[in-house]
Amino acid sequence: MTLNEYDVVALTEEIETEHQETKQPLRLRCSQVGTVLMTFERDAYLIDFADSEDQTYTMETIPAQKLMLLFYEPVVA
Repeated sequence: MTLNEYDVVALTEEIETEHQETKQPLRLRCSQVGTVLMTFERDAYLIDFADSEDQTYTMETIPAQKLMLLFYEPVVA
């Protein structure tokens, strides 16, 4: 799977991280939504995770196999 900058993705499994400001431990759940910020050799991506007010709470480098691309529009059959 090739992702591009600003693609919206979801995690396919839980990961542990920390809040970028408070350093409080966080668990990102399977299906947690984020935005691709950067690509690393097509096998990992820097993902921005933000709340409903667009405030980033963490950024993590995630392997491609732990991400699923989300779609908003259908494809003509």
